[in-house]
Amino acid sequence: MVSRMPSREEMLAALEKRQGADAVCKLQAATVAVCGLGGLGSNIAISLARAGVGKLILIDFDCVDVTNLHRQQYKACQVGLPKPDALFANLKEIAPYTEYETHFEKLTAENVARIVGGADVICEAFDVAESKATLVNTVLETMPEKFLVAASGMAGYGSGNEISTRKVTKRFYVCGDGRSDVADGIGLIAPRVMLCAAHQALTAIRLILGLE
Repeated sequence: MVSRMPSREEMLAALEKRQGADAVCKLQAATVAVCGLGGLGSNIAISLARAGVGKLILIDFDCVDVTNLHRQQYKACQVGLPKPDALFANLKEIAPYTEYETHFEKLTAENVARIVGGADVICEAFDVAESKATLVNTVLETMPEKFLVAASGMAGYGSGNEISTRKVTKRFYVCGDGRSDVADGIGLIAPRVMLCAAHQALTAIRLILGLE
């Protein structure tokens, strides 16, 4: 059998059949920034692209490593590539008509507004506590009109039922179990990381649809 690429109209019609025309219209008009493209961010981006979010801003300053492959949405043949470039290539195969903007640089307090200022929802998906704090503090202090969806705690083999979404303020949400940390010697495994990423992606979608 020969495969074919469906048209943009076909893909939108399929989304509307499953998700509803009004929801698809709102998602198509939205922009989401995914800050950090590791286990959380790569899975968040793929979920949002599949759901029909119109534009994704993808930010990371790291390259794909063999140690990433067990939980991140990259291929073995992409080891060594910048994560924004590798994820962009994979997303184009999944959702070819989504608009993508990639940034192979580290987010700082000085460049956050320039890079994510155009997003309706900002997803924090960093591994490093310092990077998490910089993004969260900068967004909360200088961009109070933005929705921010962060993560805290998804390490180890604990029950997936411990992963939840907590509303901190009207525009700030945190997903995870709130306590597990790789620094405690327990590692990251794909199912639990993906559960947390799914919470973040779903929260972003709900915010876009006005279901906060």
